[in-house]
Amino acid sequence: MAEQEKRRVAVLGSTGSIGTQALDVIDRHPDFFQVELLTAHTNSALLIEQAAHFHPNSVVICDSARYEEVHSALDPLDIKVFCGMDSICDLVKGENIDIVLTAMVGISGLKPTVSAIKAGKTIALANKETLVAAGEIITGMVAEYKAGIIPVDSEHSAIFQCLHAGQYSQVEKILLTGSGGPFLNTPEEKLFSATKEQALNHPRWKMGAKVTIDSASLMNKGLEMIEARWLFDIKQENIEVVIHPQSIIHSMVQFSDGSVIAQLGQPDMRIPIQYALAYPYRLDLNSQRLDFAAMKEFTFFTPDLDRFPCLGLAYKALEKGGNMPCIMNAANEIAVAAFLRDEIKFGQIPEIIEKTMSVCQFDKADDIEVIYQTNKEAMSVASQLINEL
Repeated sequence: MAEQEKRRVAVLGSTGSIGTQALDVIDRHPDFFQVELLTAHTNSALLIEQAAHFHPNSVVICDSARYEEVHSALDPLDIKVFCGMDSICDLVKGENIDIVLTAMVGISGLKPTVSAIKAGKTIALANKETLVAAGEIITGMVAEYKAGIIPVDSEHSAIFQCLHAGQYSQVEKILLTGSGGPFLNTPEEKLFSATKEQALNHPRWKMGAKVTIDSASLMNKGLEMIEARWLFDIKQENIEVVIHPQSIIHSMVQFSDGSVIAQLGQPDMRIPIQYALAYPYRLDLNSQRLDFAAMKEFTFFTPDLDRFPCLGLAYKALEKGGNMPCIMNAANEIAVAAFLRDEIKFGQIPEIIEKTMSVCQFDKADDIEVIYQTNKEAMSVASQLINEL
Protein backbone atom coordinates (compact mmCIF):
# COMPACT_ATOMS: atom_id res chain seq x y z
CA MET A 1 0.00 0.00 0.00
CA ALA A 2 1.33 3.39 -0.94
CA GLU A 3 2.36 5.65 1.95
CA GLN A 4 -0.28 8.25 2.75
CA GLU A 5 -1.37 10.71 5.41
CA LYS A 6 -3.47 9.34 8.22
CA ARG A 7 -7.19 9.10 7.50
CA ARG A 8 -8.95 11.33 10.04
CA VAL A 9 -12.15 9.74 11.34
CA ALA A 10 -15.27 10.86 13.19
CA VAL A 11 -17.13 7.99 14.89
CA LEU A 12 -20.75 8.93 15.55
CA GLY A 13 -22.16 6.48 18.06
CA SER A 14 -18.77 5.30 19.30
CA THR A 15 -20.13 3.43 22.34
CA GLY A 16 -22.53 1.22 20.38
CA SER A 17 -21.86 -2.14 18.75
CA ILE A 18 -20.62 -0.74 15.42
CA GLY A 19 -18.74 2.11 17.07
CA THR A 20 -16.77 -0.10 19.46
CA GLN A 21 -15.85 -2.51 16.67
CA ALA A 22 -14.77 0.41 14.49
CA LEU A 23 -12.48 1.64 17.24
CA ASP A 24 -11.01 -1.86 17.52
CA VAL A 25 -10.20 -1.70 13.82
CA ILE A 26 -8.72 1.80 14.16
CA ASP A 27 -6.66 0.78 17.18
CA ARG A 28 -5.02 -1.99 15.13
CA HIS A 29 -3.87 0.49 12.46
CA PRO A 30 -2.58 3.61 14.24
CA ASP A 31 -0.41 4.50 11.25
CA PHE A 32 -3.47 4.60 8.97
CA PHE A 33 -6.20 6.18 11.12
CA GLN A 34 -6.52 9.12 13.48
CA VAL A 35 -9.67 9.55 15.60
CA GLU A 36 -10.82 13.19 15.53
CA LEU A 37 -14.35 13.00 16.97
CA LEU A 38 -16.25 10.58 19.20
CA THR A 39 -19.93 10.90 20.09
CA ALA A 40 -22.27 9.04 22.43
CA HIS A 41 -25.88 9.33 23.52
CA THR A 42 -25.76 8.45 27.23
CA ASN A 43 -22.82 6.08 27.83
CA SER A 44 -20.52 8.65 29.42
CA ALA A 45 -18.26 6.13 31.15
CA LEU A 46 -17.30 4.32 27.94
CA LEU A 47 -17.00 7.60 26.02
CA ILE A 48 -14.52 8.87 28.60
CA GLU A 49 -12.54 5.62 28.40
CA GLN A 50 -12.46 5.76 24.58
CA ALA A 51 -11.41 9.40 24.52
CA ALA A 52 -8.62 8.84 27.04
CA HIS A 53 -7.27 6.06 24.82
CA PHE A 54 -7.62 7.67 21.37
CA HIS A 55 -7.18 11.36 22.29
CA PRO A 56 -9.61 12.82 19.72
CA ASN A 57 -9.79 16.53 19.13
CA SER A 58 -13.42 16.60 20.36
CA VAL A 59 -16.14 14.48 21.92
CA VAL A 60 -19.89 15.01 22.14
CA ILE A 61 -22.21 13.60 24.79
CA CYS A 62 -25.84 14.07 23.72
CA ASP A 63 -27.29 13.69 27.22
CA SER A 64 -26.88 17.12 28.83
CA ALA A 65 -27.13 15.61 32.32
CA ARG A 66 -23.81 13.84 31.71
CA TYR A 67 -21.91 16.78 30.23
CA GLU A 68 -20.17 17.87 33.46
CA GLU A 69 -18.99 14.32 34.14
CA VAL A 70 -17.42 14.02 30.68
CA HIS A 71 -16.01 17.55 30.72
CA SER A 72 -14.38 17.08 34.14
CA ALA A 73 -12.73 13.84 33.04
CA LEU A 74 -11.46 15.01 29.65
CA ASP A 75 -10.66 18.69 30.10
CA PRO A 76 -7.30 17.86 31.78
CA LEU A 77 -6.44 15.81 28.67
CA ASP A 78 -6.99 18.86 26.45
CA ILE A 79 -9.95 17.19 24.72
CA LYS A 80 -12.81 19.52 23.80
CA VAL A 81 -16.17 18.40 25.15
CA PHE A 82 -19.52 19.43 23.64
CA CYS A 83 -23.14 18.53 24.24
CA GLY A 84 -26.14 17.81 22.01
CA MET A 85 -27.01 16.95 18.43
CA ASP A 86 -26.34 20.45 17.10
CA SER A 87 -22.74 20.13 18.24
CA ILE A 88 -22.35 16.88 16.30
CA CYS A 89 -23.80 18.51 13.18
CA ASP A 90 -21.32 21.39 13.47
CA LEU A 91 -18.24 19.31 14.27
CA VAL A 92 -18.61 16.83 11.38
CA LYS A 93 -18.10 19.76 8.99
CA GLY A 94 -14.59 20.38 10.34
CA GLU A 95 -11.60 20.43 8.02
CA ASN A 96 -9.87 18.03 10.41
CA ILE A 97 -12.26 15.21 9.41
CA ASP A 98 -11.95 13.10 6.25
CA ILE A 99 -14.48 10.32 6.85
CA VAL A 100 -17.56 10.16 9.07
CA LEU A 101 -18.71 6.79 10.37
CA THR A 102 -22.43 7.13 11.09
CA ALA A 103 -23.12 4.40 13.64
CA MET A 104 -25.94 6.12 15.51
CA VAL A 105 -29.09 4.01 15.88
CA GLY A 106 -32.39 5.07 14.34
CA ILE A 107 -33.50 8.31 12.72
CA SER A 108 -31.16 10.26 15.03
CA GLY A 109 -28.40 9.55 12.51
CA LEU A 110 -30.09 11.52 9.73
CA LYS A 111 -29.28 15.12 10.73
CA PRO A 112 -25.52 14.70 11.29
CA THR A 113 -25.28 12.64 8.09
CA VAL A 114 -26.94 15.46 6.13
CA SER A 115 -24.55 17.94 7.74
CA ALA A 116 -21.51 15.84 6.79
CA ILE A 117 -22.78 15.39 3.22
CA LYS A 118 -23.23 19.15 2.81
CA ALA A 119 -19.61 19.54 3.89
CA GLY A 120 -18.54 17.11 1.13
CA LYS A 121 -17.36 14.40 3.50
CA THR A 122 -17.06 10.69 2.79
CA ILE A 123 -19.71 8.82 4.79
CA ALA A 124 -19.09 5.29 6.07
CA LEU A 125 -22.79 4.53 6.40
CA ALA A 126 -23.88 2.15 9.15
CA ASN A 127 -27.18 3.91 9.83
CA LYS A 128 -29.84 2.22 7.69
CA GLU A 129 -32.53 4.72 8.57
CA THR A 130 -30.81 7.56 6.69
CA LEU A 131 -31.45 6.02 3.26
CA VAL A 132 -34.67 4.28 4.28
CA ALA A 133 -36.34 7.50 5.41
CA ALA A 134 -34.86 9.85 2.80
CA GLY A 135 -33.07 7.80 0.15
CA GLU A 136 -33.89 9.89 -2.89
CA ILE A 137 -33.15 13.16 -1.11
CA ILE A 138 -29.88 11.90 0.38
CA THR A 139 -28.53 10.48 -2.89
CA GLY A 140 -29.37 13.77 -4.57
CA MET A 141 -27.44 15.66 -1.89
CA VAL A 142 -24.43 13.34 -2.26
CA ALA A 143 -24.26 14.21 -5.96
CA GLU A 144 -24.85 17.92 -5.38
CA TYR A 145 -22.18 18.34 -2.69
CA LYS A 146 -19.72 15.86 -4.21
CA ALA A 147 -19.72 13.74 -1.06
CA GLY A 148 -19.42 9.95 -0.98
CA ILE A 149 -21.13 7.02 0.70
CA ILE A 150 -19.40 3.72 1.40
CA PRO A 151 -21.68 1.10 2.99
CA VAL A 152 -20.81 -0.55 6.30
CA ASP A 153 -23.62 -3.12 6.57
CA SER A 154 -22.17 -6.54 5.76
CA GLU A 155 -24.72 -7.11 2.98
CA HIS A 156 -24.23 -3.75 1.29
CA SER A 157 -20.47 -3.95 1.69
CA ALA A 158 -20.62 -7.33 -0.05
CA ILE A 159 -22.67 -5.89 -2.93
CA PHE A 160 -20.31 -2.91 -3.17
CA GLN A 161 -17.35 -5.28 -3.48
CA CYS A 162 -19.09 -7.60 -5.97
CA LEU A 163 -20.00 -4.69 -8.24
CA HIS A 164 -16.29 -4.23 -8.99
CA ALA A 165 -16.50 -7.42 -11.09
CA GLY A 166 -18.40 -5.78 -13.96
CA GLN A 167 -19.93 -2.62 -15.37
CA TYR A 168 -23.03 -1.19 -13.74
CA SER A 169 -24.97 -1.55 -16.99
CA GLN A 170 -24.25 -5.30 -16.86
CA VAL A 171 -25.92 -5.84 -13.46
CA GLU A 172 -29.00 -8.03 -13.77
CA LYS A 173 -29.99 -8.23 -10.11
CA ILE A 174 -28.78 -8.03 -6.54
CA LEU A 175 -29.18 -11.03 -4.25
CA LEU A 176 -29.46 -9.69 -0.70
CA THR A 177 -28.82 -12.45 1.81
CA GLY A 178 -29.98 -12.73 5.41
CA SER A 179 -29.56 -15.29 8.17
CA GLY A 180 -33.29 -15.53 8.87
CA GLY A 181 -32.70 -14.52 12.48
CA PRO A 182 -33.57 -16.50 15.62
CA PHE A 183 -37.09 -17.41 14.44
CA LEU A 184 -36.28 -18.95 11.05
CA ASN A 185 -37.58 -22.36 12.15
CA THR A 186 -40.04 -21.24 14.83
CA PRO A 187 -43.62 -22.43 14.17
CA GLU A 188 -45.89 -19.60 13.05
CA GLU A 189 -48.28 -20.10 15.96
CA LYS A 190 -45.45 -19.39 18.43
CA LEU A 191 -44.13 -16.26 16.74
CA PHE A 192 -46.81 -13.84 17.94
CA SER A 193 -45.93 -14.32 21.60
CA ALA A 194 -42.18 -14.83 21.21
CA THR A 195 -40.29 -13.35 24.15
CA LYS A 196 -37.76 -10.53 24.17
CA GLU A 197 -35.06 -12.95 25.32
CA GLN A 198 -35.79 -15.28 22.40
CA ALA A 199 -35.79 -12.41 19.88
CA LEU A 200 -32.46 -11.10 21.17
CA ASN A 201 -30.79 -14.50 20.85
CA HIS A 202 -29.41 -14.13 17.32
CA PRO A 203 -27.71 -17.31 16.07
CA ARG A 204 -24.92 -15.64 14.09
CA TRP A 205 -24.34 -11.95 14.73
CA LYS A 206 -23.65 -9.85 17.83
CA MET A 207 -25.54 -6.58 17.36
CA GLY A 208 -27.33 -3.91 19.33
CA ALA A 209 -30.82 -4.66 20.69
CA LYS A 210 -32.79 -2.68 18.08
CA VAL A 211 -30.99 -4.21 15.10
CA THR A 212 -31.30 -7.69 16.62
CA ILE A 213 -35.08 -7.35 17.02
CA ASP A 214 -35.28 -6.08 13.42
CA SER A 215 -33.39 -9.19 12.36
CA ALA A 216 -35.84 -11.39 14.25
CA SER A 217 -38.82 -9.79 12.47
CA LEU A 218 -36.97 -9.61 9.10
CA MET A 219 -37.61 -5.86 9.11
CA ASN A 220 -33.84 -5.59 8.99
CA LYS A 221 -33.93 -7.21 5.56
CA GLY A 222 -36.69 -4.81 4.50
CA LEU A 223 -34.65 -1.81 5.59
CA GLU A 224 -31.61 -3.20 3.76
CA MET A 225 -33.67 -3.77 0.62
CA ILE A 226 -34.76 -0.10 0.61
CA GLU A 227 -31.23 1.02 1.38
CA ALA A 228 -29.85 -1.09 -1.49
CA ARG A 229 -32.33 0.50 -3.89
CA TRP A 230 -30.78 3.94 -3.23
CA LEU A 231 -27.17 2.96 -2.58
CA PHE A 232 -26.84 1.16 -5.88
CA ASP A 233 -29.49 2.97 -7.93
CA ILE A 234 -31.26 -0.27 -8.76
CA LYS A 235 -34.97 -0.94 -9.24
CA GLN A 236 -36.92 -2.74 -6.53
CA GLU A 237 -37.81 -5.63 -8.85
CA ASN A 238 -34.09 -6.29 -9.37
CA ILE A 239 -33.42 -6.86 -5.67
CA GLU A 240 -34.03 -10.40 -4.42
CA VAL A 241 -33.95 -11.26 -0.72
CA VAL A 242 -32.54 -14.74 0.00
CA ILE A 243 -32.36 -16.43 3.40
CA HIS A 244 -28.94 -18.01 3.97
CA PRO A 245 -28.75 -19.32 7.57
CA GLN A 246 -24.99 -19.96 7.58
CA SER A 247 -24.27 -16.22 7.10
CA ILE A 248 -21.11 -16.94 5.11
CA ILE A 249 -22.25 -15.47 1.78
CA HIS A 250 -22.98 -11.86 2.69
CA SER A 251 -24.65 -10.99 -0.61
CA MET A 252 -24.28 -11.53 -4.36
CA VAL A 253 -24.59 -9.74 -7.69
CA GLN A 254 -25.86 -11.43 -10.84
CA PHE A 255 -24.60 -10.04 -14.15
CA SER A 256 -26.09 -10.07 -17.62
CA ASP A 257 -24.07 -13.13 -18.71
CA GLY A 258 -25.53 -15.20 -15.86
CA SER A 259 -22.42 -15.03 -13.71
CA VAL A 260 -23.02 -14.55 -9.98
CA ILE A 261 -20.29 -12.91 -7.92
CA ALA A 262 -20.47 -13.44 -4.16
CA GLN A 263 -18.54 -12.03 -1.22
CA LEU A 264 -17.85 -14.56 1.55
CA GLY A 265 -16.43 -14.28 5.03
CA GLN A 266 -17.00 -15.07 8.68
CA PRO A 267 -19.84 -13.16 10.37
CA ASP A 268 -17.50 -10.50 11.80
CA MET A 269 -18.69 -6.89 11.44
CA ARG A 270 -15.14 -5.60 11.72
CA ILE A 271 -14.48 -6.81 8.15
CA PRO A 272 -17.00 -4.50 6.40
CA ILE A 273 -16.30 -1.69 8.89
CA GLN A 274 -12.59 -1.80 8.11
CA TYR A 275 -13.22 -2.06 4.38
CA ALA A 276 -15.39 1.08 4.46
CA LEU A 277 -12.92 3.08 6.54
CA ALA A 278 -9.86 2.02 4.55
CA TYR A 279 -11.36 1.85 1.03
CA PRO A 280 -9.92 1.25 -1.52
CA TYR A 281 -7.23 -0.47 0.57
CA ARG A 282 -7.50 -3.83 2.32
CA LEU A 283 -5.75 -3.86 5.68
CA ASP A 284 -4.69 -6.81 7.82
CA LEU A 285 -7.32 -8.04 10.28
CA ASN A 286 -7.20 -10.84 12.84
CA SER A 287 -10.57 -12.20 11.73
CA GLN A 288 -11.23 -15.94 11.65
CA ARG A 289 -10.52 -17.42 8.22
CA LEU A 290 -12.98 -19.63 6.36
CA ASP A 291 -12.32 -23.36 6.34
CA PHE A 292 -14.22 -24.62 3.31
CA ALA A 293 -13.41 -28.27 3.99
CA ALA A 294 -15.17 -27.96 7.35
CA MET A 295 -18.34 -26.49 5.88
CA LYS A 296 -21.07 -29.06 5.56
CA GLU A 297 -23.62 -27.11 3.56
CA PHE A 298 -24.82 -23.80 2.17
CA THR A 299 -28.62 -23.50 2.21
CA PHE A 300 -30.94 -20.88 0.77
CA PHE A 301 -34.64 -20.10 1.21
CA THR A 302 -37.20 -17.63 -0.05
CA PRO A 303 -38.47 -15.58 2.91
CA ASP A 304 -42.03 -16.37 4.07
CA LEU A 305 -43.90 -13.05 4.05
CA ASP A 306 -46.86 -14.57 5.89
CA ARG A 307 -44.68 -15.51 8.85
CA PHE A 308 -42.60 -12.33 8.61
CA PRO A 309 -44.98 -9.55 7.48
CA CYS A 310 -42.50 -6.76 8.27
CA LEU A 311 -40.54 -7.59 5.11
CA GLY A 312 -43.74 -7.37 3.06
CA LEU A 313 -44.50 -3.96 4.59
CA ALA A 314 -41.07 -2.75 3.49
CA TYR A 315 -41.80 -3.84 -0.10
CA LYS A 316 -45.10 -1.94 0.02
CA ALA A 317 -43.47 1.17 1.48
CA LEU A 318 -40.79 1.33 -1.20
CA GLU A 319 -43.34 0.71 -3.95
CA LYS A 320 -45.48 3.59 -2.64
CA GLY A 321 -42.44 5.85 -2.37
CA GLY A 322 -42.45 9.40 -1.07
CA ASN A 323 -42.56 9.56 2.72
CA MET A 324 -44.02 6.05 3.15
CA PRO A 325 -40.66 4.36 3.93
CA CYS A 326 -40.09 7.07 6.54
CA ILE A 327 -43.51 6.36 8.08
CA MET A 328 -42.77 2.65 8.15
CA ASN A 329 -39.33 3.17 9.68
CA ALA A 330 -40.60 5.53 12.39
CA ALA A 331 -43.41 3.17 13.34
CA ASN A 332 -40.99 0.27 13.52
CA GLU A 333 -38.63 2.25 15.74
CA ILE A 334 -41.44 3.01 18.19
CA ALA A 335 -42.85 -0.54 18.09
CA VAL A 336 -39.47 -2.19 18.65
CA ALA A 337 -38.76 0.12 21.60
CA ALA A 338 -42.17 -0.78 23.08
CA PHE A 339 -41.46 -4.50 22.61
CA LEU A 340 -38.10 -4.12 24.36
CA ARG A 341 -39.96 -2.47 27.27
CA ASP A 342 -42.38 -5.44 27.37
CA GLU A 343 -45.32 -3.19 26.42
CA ILE A 344 -46.40 -5.12 23.32
CA LYS A 345 -46.02 -8.64 21.96
CA PHE A 346 -43.60 -9.53 19.16
CA GLY A 347 -46.49 -10.18 16.76
CA GLN A 348 -47.89 -6.71 17.39
CA ILE A 349 -44.83 -5.00 15.88
CA PRO A 350 -46.04 -5.43 12.25
CA GLU A 351 -49.61 -4.56 13.32
CA ILE A 352 -48.45 -1.21 14.71
CA ILE A 353 -46.40 -0.51 11.58
CA GLU A 354 -49.22 -1.36 9.16
CA LYS A 355 -51.78 0.74 11.05
CA THR A 356 -49.40 3.70 11.19
CA MET A 357 -48.77 3.45 7.45
CA SER A 358 -52.52 3.54 6.83
CA VAL A 359 -53.16 6.52 9.14
CA CYS A 360 -50.30 8.92 8.37
CA GLN A 361 -50.61 11.41 5.54
CA PHE A 362 -48.76 10.50 2.36
CA ASP A 363 -46.43 13.05 0.80
CA LYS A 364 -44.13 12.84 -2.22
CA ALA A 365 -41.39 14.14 0.11
CA ASP A 366 -39.01 16.09 -2.09
CA ASP A 367 -37.60 18.08 0.84
CA ILE A 368 -35.71 16.93 3.92
CA GLU A 369 -37.96 19.01 6.20
CA VAL A 370 -40.92 16.91 5.06
CA ILE A 371 -39.03 13.83 6.22
CA TYR A 372 -38.38 15.32 9.67
CA GLN A 373 -42.06 16.26 10.02
CA THR A 374 -43.22 12.87 8.74
CA ASN A 375 -40.98 11.08 11.21
CA LYS A 376 -42.40 13.13 14.08
CA GLU A 377 -45.99 12.48 13.01
CA ALA A 378 -45.47 8.75 12.46
CA MET A 379 -43.79 8.31 15.84
CA SER A 380 -46.70 10.10 17.49
CA VAL A 381 -49.28 7.94 15.71
CA ALA A 382 -47.44 4.72 16.52
CA SER A 383 -47.08 5.72 20.18
CA GLN A 384 -50.79 6.47 20.37
CA LEU A 385 -51.65 3.09 18.84
CA ILE A 386 -49.49 1.37 21.43
CA ASN A 387 -51.12 3.30 24.27
CA GLU A 388 -54.54 2.23 22.98
CA LEU A 389 -53.48 -1.40 23.17
